[in-house]
Amino acid sequence: MADTLVPDFPMPRAARCPFDPPPALKELQQQAPLVKVRQWDGSESWLVTRYADQRALLGDPRVSADPDRPGYPTKASPAAGEGKLSFIMMDDPEHARLRRMVTAPFAVKRVEALRPAVQRIVDGLIDDLLAGPNPADLVETFALPIPSLVICELLGVPYADHAFFQDHTKTMVHRDATPEQRGQASREVAAYLAGLIGERVTRPQEDLLSGIAGRVIAGELTHQQATEMALLLLIAGHETTANMIALGTLALLQHPDQLALLRESDDPRFIAGAVEELLRYLHITHLGRRRAVTEDIEIGGQVVKAGEGLIMVNEIGNRDPEVFADPDRLDLTRDARRHVAFGFGVHQCLGQPLARMELQVVYGTLYRRIPTLRPACALEDVPFKHDAFIYGVHELPVAW
Repeated sequence: MADTLVPDFPMPRAARCPFDPPPALKELQQQAPLVKVRQWDGSESWLVTRYADQRALLGDPRVSADPDRPGYPTKASPAAGEGKLSFIMMDDPEHARLRRMVTAPFAVKRVEALRPAVQRIVDGLIDDLLAGPNPADLVETFALPIPSLVICELLGVPYADHAFFQDHTKTMVHRDATPEQRGQASREVAAYLAGLIGERVTRPQEDLLSGIAGRVIAGELTHQQATEMALLLLIAGHETTANMIALGTLALLQHPDQLALLRESDDPRFIAGAVEELLRYLHITHLGRRRAVTEDIEIGGQVVKAGEGLIMVNEIGNRDPEVFADPDRLDLTRDARRHVAFGFGVHQCLGQPLARMELQVVYGTLYRRIPTLRPACALEDVPFKHDAFIYGVHELPVAW
């Protein structure tokens, strides 16, 4: 393929359509199921454009999540900050062994038991929002604190330490923090978690850290591995959920007819369905799931060879017209449960029951409690995270 025909990836969104995939991505989806794209360092990988192929490949054992495999696509940019996060970037059997250790706390029944605590957190933050300045930044005052406080509940962080935990996790994801500041905050949180795990080894409680500590006692994990696993669980669910809260709110404010449906409903089934549609419509992990091919695979008449890389992007997978009618329309009455926002196969998101429950509480509470919530600036003035690995907004000024 001639160099001039290989498009660069990632591609820019249209300025007036910040919720939609880049126009060039949609054009590629219409052209072919598989297209070579060039990344920032000049390397090339295959972009998988269609929903059915993405699901098939994400479930194929010949496709590896290990970034040390030949052909694994490079980072989206030199500053993307992707690390090898514990078992997320491993293959079976080691991936399955480590993942099984933390599966139980994310089971639906266990997550549902946390719903009252999450409701208290959300209501408390709304109380603080209403008592504070108007207008306010919804990201700083509401969206970012929620996942931090929820993970505190899950891990078993003492309430007295919530301020330390929240301050440091904010630094880890803050747009203006330097790499040194982020690194220092991460090291301090890791040291704190290591201390808590050490305490749980001798005095276990009914929390996730105690479960991880039990694996240390059994000799299945080293203390260092246990700390890395706890830090992974903190990081993996933090910025994704926070951005989904803020970006989902902004999308709803731009679609007042859909916001009215959500604000006026107290039906848990409708709220759960609305969450699925927002997960389909929006694209937080917008730079794609990256994989390496370990054996030749035929996709849409094209053979992808062992040692080549794949990029599968939610943005066009969840907007595939072969699967979702009128895919560019936000429709909270749609059955969108087949979306691939959480991936597919053995690597699909471990924390998806928790993320769903958090979003159900947020979307089912915020707009009913603040029915006059509205943007405090024009859409074109909202700073979107076009340059970040996790898409969303840096700030969301709102008034009521």
